[in-house]
Amino acid sequence: MKISSINNQLIKDTVKLHKKRNRDERNQFVMEGYHLYEEAQKHGNIKTIFTTDETIIGDKVIYVTDQVLEKISQTKKPQGVLCICEKINKTDITDKVLILEQVQDPGNLGTLLRSALGFGFNTVVLDNTCDLYNEKVIRATQGNIFKLNIIEQNTLEFIHQNQDFKYYGTAMNGETIDNIEQHDKIALILGNEGAGVSKEVLRNTYKNISINTNVESLNVGVAGSIIMHEISRG
Repeated sequence: MKISSINNQLIKDTVKLHKKRNRDERNQFVMEGYHLYEEAQKHGNIKTIFTTDETIIGDKVIYVTDQVLEKISQTKKPQGVLCICEKINKTDITDKVLILEQVQDPGNLGTLLRSALGFGFNTVVLDNTCDLYNEKVIRATQGNIFKLNIIEQNTLEFIHQNQDFKYYGTAMNGETIDNIEQHDKIALILGNEGAGVSKEVLRNTYKNISINTNVESLNVGVAGSIIMHEISRG
């Protein structure tokens, strides 16, 4: 079977997944390109695979024309495969946690998720951030979201429910990062690109830290990656 019409109902339904409300309603999201498809094959739960590549076979595969693939793609020059996956559902909280409060840039979120995995922060709490399943976030993570335990929860709620962690906030006037201590359970809190971590959250941390630099401020993705690296060294 090959779908050649962009008016096919399945194609129309797939295009709708580019809107957050439809992703939420169906509990599904889209991944594009060979690398993300391979990561989804290894770690995700694929529902449907759309492709122009007839070397890709299987009971979930639907072949489409180039025109149809372009219709369901968000990229100008789509690669030959796009898949629909179930949203991720994990619950185990690891001993190193990254908490992101109102991070709004998809590129920053994607960078921080990749760094979190790289430095052993395998649980990430998202508090009112941009949508995890935004295509820009998915591309920026390079498929690493499948390897993380991602929880969507209010920061203060998480702190109150998990009081065995030592919480480090980030603030312009905080202590330097060499004041980070080693703990069995540690959580790093990063805030909004403009406003930073909220004052209420900063009042509920163990310590608040900052990075001394020769520039006015660092991008939250860069700053978070530096701090996670510093913590992982211990």
